[in-house]
Amino acid sequence: MSASFSLAAHGLEVAEVLRNPAVPILYEQALRHEEGSAITSTGALVAMSGEKTGRSPADKRIVDEPSTSADVWWGPVNFKLEPKAFEINRERAVDYLNTRRRLYCIDGYAGWDPKYRLKVRIICARAYHALFMHNMLIRPSEAELESFGEPDFVVLNAGRFPANRHTEGMTSKTSVDLNFARREMVILGTEYAGEMKKGVFTVMNYLMPKQGVLSMHCSATESKDGRDSSILFGLSGTGKTTLSADPKRLLIGDDEHCWTDEGLFNIEGGCYAKMIDLDPEQEPDIFQAIRFGAVQENVVYDPLTRVVDYSDTSITTNTRGSYPIEFIPNAKIPCVAQHPRNVIFLTCDAFGVLPPVSRLTPEQAQYHFISGYTAKVAGTEVGVTDPEATFSPCFGGPFMVWHPHTYARLLAEKCSRHGADVWLVNTGWSGGGFGVGQRMKLSYTRAIVDAIHAGTLREAATVEDPVFGLAVPTECPDVPADLLQPRSTWADPSAYDAQAAKVAALFRENFKTYESGVPAEVAAAGPRG
Repeated sequence: MSASFSLAAHGLEVAEVLRNPAVPILYEQALRHEEGSAITSTGALVAMSGEKTGRSPADKRIVDEPSTSADVWWGPVNFKLEPKAFEINRERAVDYLNTRRRLYCIDGYAGWDPKYRLKVRIICARAYHALFMHNMLIRPSEAELESFGEPDFVVLNAGRFPANRHTEGMTSKTSVDLNFARREMVILGTEYAGEMKKGVFTVMNYLMPKQGVLSMHCSATESKDGRDSSILFGLSGTGKTTLSADPKRLLIGDDEHCWTDEGLFNIEGGCYAKMIDLDPEQEPDIFQAIRFGAVQENVVYDPLTRVVDYSDTSITTNTRGSYPIEFIPNAKIPCVAQHPRNVIFLTCDAFGVLPPVSRLTPEQAQYHFISGYTAKVAGTEVGVTDPEATFSPCFGGPFMVWHPHTYARLLAEKCSRHGADVWLVNTGWSGGGFGVGQRMKLSYTRAIVDAIHAGTLREAATVEDPVFGLAVPTECPDVPADLLQPRSTWADPSAYDAQAAKVAALFRENFKTYESGVPAEVAAAGPRG
């Protein structure tokens, strides 16, 4: 830590800059200066993110400038921002940060492979933000910090200060702006720490494919003997973090990875797990990781005992915990692995029509990767129980910069070159949709993933699903055989047929967005009809 570190190169002249301060100092700073901060009974730091308790994807902007404009997949994910508007927002951020008594500077790495890692600098005014990114970036040694030099990318987090709504391109007082030419990100109008984490991921999603590297929104594990690794894709609520915290395997990471010609590496130095309904029996590794050094966002706790109530969603349903990856006992440090033998797409199908597990052809793998399907329970209005389909390309649409087929093509090439099998695993409903059927037992899903890792399902006999065209195994150890065929679990098979046809139509309608940018054989690999 250095209290004399200068940020003058970034236009900042604050007298006190705490560079990479020790965790206890960040605790002290938060408790003294940030409303709502507290220490829980397990030693974690509670932080409140203010009005915004989740990301603001509609307010994310990428600067439209000559060196990168032709690369970016402009549209509903990547909104354009004029360079002048970025300069206005940057000046607002710098002006605000210059009014602070002290600033925090966190220098760290994105990417465990030194060949590809990015030197990232976080400049912020909240100790909570500094501790969060201390956890989420890869922490340099003292020698590495001493020789860190100029960063490759800088995040200026002035989140407590709003954007000016009258600035061209603004739609609210929140603005999260990426400028690849200037190698900077500016945050205004949101104190939600996840914007920094996902901003860095977005940068990697742009830079890595230019080097033939596949950047992925996925978790990754490795067998304890080091013979094989697996990657698990999935949107929020599908079980990606839970299934990657597998005591039988080593954890490479829970959220962001890259696949190079040499193998896998984690982008991050920490994990960012959902806290809602956290159960020490179901998720023991995550539960014990919430200790001194961890950050718990927007959780509710007993004011006398400081015991967190993980079922209380009165502040937000998006309660989160951030902790260094070494807090997980079976984490592999450094977080690198050989090429994966299995690629698993997780979906939580609340309609109850997809098989619990199916094996995908190369064309189906690209189709389902680009689709990025899951379904969520509608659930806020009384009487509304129909699920809502969610499609997010590459299982991480808000963070993808190139056209989704750029990532899908890289995935197909690497799977083919390294002999990886691709699986679709449904962690959602069986025997009917939400309100009729039952959520797939976690024990069954774990048994399916175990069978994939063991190679059992690779050799299993399969039948073709008549609607989705998927190869469905007829048996799996420790999973009831009738559960594997979703139609047989419904009391009314005709109701299943109608629901399956509905979901198939949703797939086809969604894929129209991407058809012009993908090969015909990929576009034809979706549901029948």
